[in-house]
Amino acid sequence: MKLKRPRKGFPSIRPEQAAQRACRRGCTPSLLKITHWLAALYLFVAVAAHAETWRFAVIGDTPYSDHERRELPSMLGEIAAEIADKRPEFVVHVGDFKKSSARCSDEIFVDRYALFNASKLPLIYVPGDNEWTDCKHLIAGHYDELERLAKLRQLFFAEPRSLGQTSIALERQSSAFPEHLRWRLGPLLFVTLNVPGPNNNFGIGQDASAEFRSRNPALIDWLRQGFATARREHSAAIVIAMQGNPGFKHFAAGLTHSGYRELLETLRNETLSFPGQVLLVHGDTHWQRIDHPLRNAKATVANFTRLESFGYPFMGWVKVIADTQTPGLFRFEVQPRNPQRIHGLLPAIAPGQ
Repeated sequence: MKLKRPRKGFPSIRPEQAAQRACRRGCTPSLLKITHWLAALYLFVAVAAHAETWRFAVIGDTPYSDHERRELPSMLGEIAAEIADKRPEFVVHVGDFKKSSARCSDEIFVDRYALFNASKLPLIYVPGDNEWTDCKHLIAGHYDELERLAKLRQLFFAEPRSLGQTSIALERQSSAFPEHLRWRLGPLLFVTLNVPGPNNNFGIGQDASAEFRSRNPALIDWLRQGFATARREHSAAIVIAMQGNPGFKHFAAGLTHSGYRELLETLRNETLSFPGQVLLVHGDTHWQRIDHPLRNAKATVANFTRLESFGYPFMGWVKVIADTQTPGLFRFEVQPRNPQRIHGLLPAIAPGQ
């Protein structure tokens, strides 16, 4: 999608000025009052006509169960069935397309690829830990995590295009990291990062894993490139999509997880020097929320918003609307579906993360 700039030329004349100009040749007080009212109405309609909106949908951490696998096509259809002037342009899935304990087989990868590709709207998928870093666990099949990541790249990121029946062109960082994507919607710039939870696959102990040392510099560079591009193109906002919850509460307390430290420091520094809005979209901890958790010293970073997707056992989606008439640019419509009642199971989450 090509960058579409907000229209310029908003009316700057005040209603009383318009009324006075209309009555230069003489008006009675009552006619002047009516003219003033009509001028105000005209200006209101003119400004409203200049307001522009752009929409996209966010899902993640689904499908985990057989029930969710049956329901997800219906939910994707529900998103696509929105009336034309309210329909999202595309869907972003922020990773984890199966539960961690499910076997990381080729069969489930192919099934999820077909599921996402059947979406009527373009669908952009971000890798989650459940489909590659967790695959090394015995219960998930004891796969080699790098082999599973290579399989994801081969299947889901073979071309720099979205999934879905209607696809859109995407930019990618390189053939080595084809899951790091970038695209535009109106004045918004989107960037995806391969950041799996928990702890960005840093590894156990104080020494980072070889995989982390290879991938983390690339994702930090891609994040910085994204902000540089947004500044150069005068984007109204940058939207960053990834899977892992980086733990903002711990970061604010100076207890940042080792795998997220450089990422969060870079994100904070870039956000503070960016004149527009920053929206981080992630999944991982299954606690749907919209808040402002990034802090600089003791102050909240005002132009930063976090959106976390729904996650098992709760299913749903969030419509994100960028509106030039909304303070802070973004507004959100949360669309929950009926939660699964499985023995009263609720996610064990710390909401303050």
